[in-house]
Amino acid sequence: MKIAITGATGHLGHLVIQHLLHQTSANNIVALVRNVEKAESFQNQGIEVRHFDYDQIESLQPALQGVDKLLLISASEIGRRTPQHKAVIDAAVAAKVPYIAYTSLLRADTSRLSLAQEHRETEQFIHDSGLKYTLLRNNWYIENYLANIQHTIDSGIFYGAAQDALISAAPREDYAEAAANVLLGSDHDNRTYELASSKAFTFDTLTKTISEISSKTVIYKNLSAENYKQMLLQAGLPESLAETMVEADVEATRGAFFSESKDLENLLKRPTTPIETTVKSSLTSF
Repeated sequence: MKIAITGATGHLGHLVIQHLLHQTSANNIVALVRNVEKAESFQNQGIEVRHFDYDQIESLQPALQGVDKLLLISASEIGRRTPQHKAVIDAAVAAKVPYIAYTSLLRADTSRLSLAQEHRETEQFIHDSGLKYTLLRNNWYIENYLANIQHTIDSGIFYGAAQDALISAAPREDYAEAAANVLLGSDHDNRTYELASSKAFTFDTLTKTISEISSKTVIYKNLSAENYKQMLLQAGLPESLAETMVEADVEATRGAFFSESKDLENLLKRPTTPIETTVKSSLTSF
């Protein structure tokens, strides 16, 4: 059986492959990458590497020949995902790939997030393709809030505009493990999973956890949406990214990232990784 992973050198793709390696032979894995030179570590592990560029349609179908299961990891370029994903799905159909899994967004069909539209469109393409499928609707990655954790600790302030919203974000590692389990399983055809953490947190909870682990006082300072956007712009973030971050916090106050679904727990066969563990891991990476 050949299992192919798109975006294999990305954060999520790399983790999915590592979890696959714990359960199956490297001979069963195909790493689909834009830059083959960056995939040397996969080749050293005995994994087949194939050139696969969303923007080079001619590269897609040949790379999918002989693939039994395909994990389409959502592309990173917001605003261009729909045509890129459609090209991959069309290539999978042409290459007679029987099954596709896709990393979507929590409650993509009803989410008010602007990011959800491209996920909805991709899900529809998958439904229309006739392929067997699994929709992995990933909630927010908790790493989205920890990328600048050292700066947060140094300044003593975590800024946001989410008020006291409950957020069921899980670490990328958990979503990757769940995806690997689905790809290696046999009872996930035509199913949709809403993936979220076992325990929700607020930004106050997050900062208290950071404080306890770092032994430095960190507080959460809630800003208005406009003030938060201006702060992000002053910090040098591109306007599109700043708007995405602000929208995420505003929608969090409306429940966008809260879920009581146990789908992720069930796929992992355990509770999701505690927030304390993820914070510790983020600190050791600096």
